[in-house]
Amino acid sequence: MYTPKEPDLRQAIKRPETVARSRPRPGSLLDLVSDEDEDFRPAYQASATAETARATFSPNRQQAAIAEHINTPSTPVKGQIMGYVAALRAIGPDDVFLWLKSGLLWIIGTTVLCVAAALVYAMVAQPRYTVYTDLVIDPSNLQVVSDDVFGSNPLRDSQLLEVESKLRILTSRNVLTRVIDSMNLTQDQEFVKPGIFDGLKDLFSSATKDETQHAKMLAATRALAERVEARREERSFVVSLGVYTDSPEKSVTLSDAIVDAFEKEIFESAAQSAGRVATTLNDRLEELRRNVTNAEAKVEEFKRQKGLQSSNGELVSTRLVAELNTQVLTAQQRYIELETRYKQMQEAISTGQTGTASVFVSPTMTALRQDYDQALLQLNSLKLTYGTRHPRITAANSDLTTLKASINNEARRIADAALGDMNQAKSALAALQGKANEQQTTVYMDNDSQVELRDLERDARAKAALYETHLTRAQQITEQQQINTSNIRVISRAMPPQSRSWPPRTLILLALGAFGGIAIGIGLALLFGILRALRQHQPRTG
Repeated sequence: MYTPKEPDLRQAIKRPETVARSRPRPGSLLDLVSDEDEDFRPAYQASATAETARATFSPNRQQAAIAEHINTPSTPVKGQIMGYVAALRAIGPDDVFLWLKSGLLWIIGTTVLCVAAALVYAMVAQPRYTVYTDLVIDPSNLQVVSDDVFGSNPLRDSQLLEVESKLRILTSRNVLTRVIDSMNLTQDQEFVKPGIFDGLKDLFSSATKDETQHAKMLAATRALAERVEARREERSFVVSLGVYTDSPEKSVTLSDAIVDAFEKEIFESAAQSAGRVATTLNDRLEELRRNVTNAEAKVEEFKRQKGLQSSNGELVSTRLVAELNTQVLTAQQRYIELETRYKQMQEAISTGQTGTASVFVSPTMTALRQDYDQALLQLNSLKLTYGTRHPRITAANSDLTTLKASINNEARRIADAALGDMNQAKSALAALQGKANEQQTTVYMDNDSQVELRDLERDARAKAALYETHLTRAQQITEQQQINTSNIRVISRAMPPQSRSWPPRTLILLALGAFGGIAIGIGLALLFGILRALRQHQPRTG
């Protein structure tokens, strides 16, 4: 339960000369404990009245008062705790000064020891020489071909993730193993330190040469991993590689070897990825080739079954029908021409115009017409000279009649020949029409079959196009395996450092040793002083 303070009672007990002594000192350890604590309030008030009544500037009087309070039988546990709290509260600057004064030897001793340890460490510590190499890891690879295996992502977050991934590769075990093999670090004592009893172990050990080499490789890998550090500069694609060894020249050589191994690892990783893709495509190509072969075989088998013949992508039956149709049209035109000519001949014969009709054309008809014209001209001449009954006129008329009969006979012969040509043309036309009709039926059947044929051909073309695409892509990727498209540039080569990076200079080490020794000595002096104070105020038992 909460108990109110009684300031009047405490002020009445205190004397003016003891007020300053009994007031809690600034910076006292008892300030961490609140005066409002309900559990310790009664005991504290009782002890405060007794303490203020007896308090003087003598430490012995304070210790007596504290001991009296601690030995109060009413509250043994609380009294013990409050006794320690009161003892800590009683500590003042003068006590601390006395403790430091009495612990001066500790301070001097720890300071001397720390300075000596720093000096020894500066003399025996193995120096480290750290070098730095700056690289630009551009996430956008070199665009050597338009359709590269790896696509570029323009998003900045994805680019940063890619740079961070390559940064992890820079210090990966694969890269470190390459460096160890190239520089033969398993034989370097800096990375594989020989043990004191390694000779005896080799005598009694049953490990094989491969196991021993593997153990050395693991040791060199761990040692090298401790000496390599890489980080990316903020808001950039610049990566800084730090490497340290016991020698400046070795640090530079090791840094260059890591960069070279990193570039080879990136190139071979991309080449291996492209190789896996090419291998997968090549495995797939065999199946695609079989699919194309089977599809084309189905097309040819269907053509054989249906009797479909094609030339330049066109069925032979369709082309034959077209040619027959052309021949039918030609035969029809010829038949019409011959029929018209024959009709004209029949009309000329029936009207007796065989001598003048132009449809009768032949060398014999031409000669007969010439003879007829000459005979007719001679007859007219004789009529003018002789009478109508003159024997020469009668002979001329007889010759003219004979020539006219010859012309009519020639005309009928020509007409008969024209009739034969017309009948022949008609027969040819009928034959062509019959063949065209028959072929047209075949074309209709072929067209029905060609619907299914086109479906088979489309399937074959699609599979062939897919096969050609995969084949071309596999060949491109196989060629790209030989091209390094990674965009990694070294913008700052490692240079031999002018001074060691660890340990610091001897003066700095000595100063740090002196500071540490003084701090440790002061801490020990204060600790021993607090322990003595608590031990003096420990409650008596019995």
